[in-house]
Amino acid sequence: MPAPPPTNAVFTTMSSKAYGMLAVLCGALFLDALDVSMKGVALPAIGTSLDMSTSTLQWVITGYVVGFGGFLLLGGRAADLLGRRRMLLASLMVFVIGSTIGGAAPNGEVLIAARFVTGVGAAFSAPAGFSIITTSFAEGHIRNKALAIFTATGATGMAFGMVIGGLLTDLDWRWVFFAPSVVGLAAFLGGLALIPRSPRPEGGAKDFDILGAVTITATMVLVVFTLVQAPEVGWASARTLGSLVAAALLLVVFTAIERKVDKPLVRLDMLRSPALVRANIAAMSLIGAWIGVLFTMTLYFQDYRGWSAMETGFAVSPVGLVAAVLSTRIAAPMVGRFGVERVVLAGMTSAVLAYALLQFLTADSSYAALLLPAFLLIGLGFSLAYGPLTMAAADSVPVADQGVAGGLVNTSFQIGPALGLSVATAVNAANTGPAPSEVLHGLRVALAVPLIFAVLGVLAMLPALRRRVVAPAAAPLAQEEAARG
Repeated sequence: MPAPPPTNAVFTTMSSKAYGMLAVLCGALFLDALDVSMKGVALPAIGTSLDMSTSTLQWVITGYVVGFGGFLLLGGRAADLLGRRRMLLASLMVFVIGSTIGGAAPNGEVLIAARFVTGVGAAFSAPAGFSIITTSFAEGHIRNKALAIFTATGATGMAFGMVIGGLLTDLDWRWVFFAPSVVGLAAFLGGLALIPRSPRPEGGAKDFDILGAVTITATMVLVVFTLVQAPEVGWASARTLGSLVAAALLLVVFTAIERKVDKPLVRLDMLRSPALVRANIAAMSLIGAWIGVLFTMTLYFQDYRGWSAMETGFAVSPVGLVAAVLSTRIAAPMVGRFGVERVVLAGMTSAVLAYALLQFLTADSSYAALLLPAFLLIGLGFSLAYGPLTMAAADSVPVADQGVAGGLVNTSFQIGPALGLSVATAVNAANTGPAPSEVLHGLRVALAVPLIFAVLGVLAMLPALRRRVVAPAAAPLAQEEAARG
């Protein structure tokens, strides 16, 4: 048997130490993924307890999204230059502190500030965890399997957030914040013990592009803020258009800075990688479509059909169940056999079929006949696309840029929901009315938004069909999975 190729990776097999480190990273990602949907279920109880108006209450979600989406690229480069383990552990503590303050908040102002801080912590932990995996596991089926487990955790957290949030809210809404603090602290302690130390990156802090970091962070914060506020102030309002123009100008300034500095925050030639561009478009489409559906179906279940928050959470839980069961069992083997982009294309196609089914929504649609099949197809779509999208991002850049690649794809995972939610909200508001039939009409029109998003994801990945697939790792992975049953 030929000797294995040389590698600088820490793990070349899925040993107990490898699984231990992976469990820590999965715990951190799980917290990031379930946050928005988990907190959303608790909003009515929070508003009553802290006497927050509806317009102010939305900032419990918006504050986190702005912090997370705005600082992801900065978090990605910080992981590359300042040390991935160091940034993950530091950001986990920021997350824990922010969540604890949020749970103990005496008023809405403190809660919103804590949510922003928590989002910033997540913005640094997500790309750090991603790049630890891509640089610690040997390239091939070992890395793909680790990424499949990692991203399956993210998909599961995103889908189960409503169920977990409903259970905790029934106890006390403050547990929606305290419980993540406990899990985050456990992940921090586990990271201290289980994540291996690595050599300090060459250059380190002295190579940090401060001016570029400030500019792109301001750009991303402004973009995310504008997207989440547009439905309230109007897409054609002077405020929205002015903010978008300002963001575009900041992006031009950032591009000029990156062309001149020796060690740019984001190498612009990365953005010329077709694979990286396709991965980010598909990431925005996948999560943006899902959040649009989650918003619309929550209104349908709770406001239109009178279901409780708990019933709604369990209704959408098949998405998480399918993602949890299938992501590690089918995604990595299929990547080995068909190639990462073709697997993403299959996942996006499954999502398109699901959202096409939801176009037939009626006042008394059968859960078993229409809604359950749609949710199962969405879960399959997550299983096939969510993890492989991060693999596609990792495969498209060198090791030195893994943190930035993770920051880019995670930024797309945040920009997509902000855009999907904003458009679905605006479309619903423009097409609804006081009568039940008008409410249903608004919901059905809004459900066209996720379908369009998913179709765009399919179109982005279609070039994958023209590429020849080389899959030397397929056989070993298939044998390993078969041995595990």
